[in-house]
Amino acid sequence: MRIKKALIGGGISLSALALMSAAYLGTSAPVGAQPAKEAAKDSATGKEYKVDTLHSSILFKIKHMNAAYFYGTLNDFSGTFTFGETFSTNVTVKADSVDSRNDKRDEHIRNPDFFSSKEFPEMTFSAKGLKKSADGVWKGAGDLTFRGVTKPVEIQVTKTGSGPARGGGEVAGFETSFTFKRSDFGSTGLIGPLSDEVTIIVSLEGINK
Repeated sequence: MRIKKALIGGGISLSALALMSAAYLGTSAPVGAQPAKEAAKDSATGKEYKVDTLHSSILFKIKHMNAAYFYGTLNDFSGTFTFGETFSTNVTVKADSVDSRNDKRDEHIRNPDFFSSKEFPEMTFSAKGLKKSADGVWKGAGDLTFRGVTKPVEIQVTKTGSGPARGGGEVAGFETSFTFKRSDFGSTGLIGPLSDEVTIIVSLEGINK
């Protein structure tokens, strides 16, 4: 007790004394550190992030006249994603939010030749339990629903970063892309001048509070 009072009186705090005791016992773990079992559980379960649409993008590309790729965007979407030892996501896109930088072309894309957005107002993409590989990329299959048809697509997900959010909590982001044949989903308009294959590029930022 005299030693403890002397140490504190000499300017050494209780927390410093605790660290010294830990060092004496042969452990470098700081006081209050998360137990290994709990840390492993958090890593496996992951954190869920709500998509911040202001800082996220969903694009599509399609080849025109077998010459160049044309890019457009889908502007109205929402969803969540989870990082851990596995990766999961669930994203919903409003089909009529297509933006090709031309109003007449947008209307054509919304019609039954392509999106048929009145009949099928939403597209969805979901993936569950994608496994993290040795190179730090999550790989597996997700489900794409387009024009009311759901089919699996193979994806690879890369975490693009994370950090503290301005209003508290944490932000994180990921990017992925996948290619599918639109004819498999009943979209057959102008196949020839436009390629059957379409690539979707997804870059999402989300916040966890």
